[in-house]
Amino acid sequence: MKDFRELKVWQKAHVCTLAVYKATGSFPPDERFGLTSQIRRSCGSIGANIAEGCGRGSDADLARFLQIAMGSASETEYHLLLAFDLDLIDEATYRSLTDAVSEVKRMLASFILRLRPASNGRRTLPGD
Repeated sequence: MKDFRELKVWQKAHVCTLAVYKATGSFPPDERFGLTSQIRRSCGSIGANIAEGCGRGSDADLARFLQIAMGSASETEYHLLLAFDLDLIDEATYRSLTDAVSEVKRMLASFILRLRPASNGRRTLPGD
């Protein structure tokens, strides 16, 4: 078991979620239960799944939750594109948020690969 707060990928995901909450704060009130809610939940799920995976008992469980986090990151990318296409966020905000989500996805992919058994039979975790 690993403390999720120590993982750089979780830290990046958390910062990204805070930025999404800030960006969606200016969405129209009629989007409160629509896109605002969807984008916040999908982005928040990235960090939540990383945290849940860290609380599980095996590398296989952690890898499964990291895969779920990857799916949430892809969902967030779509919601950001939709928000941009609907003119709810400007291009600079869109680029900044999608860059942050893309970085989290790269980190998740790397982490998942590291959880696979190494040639010596030992699995490596970031920070080991």
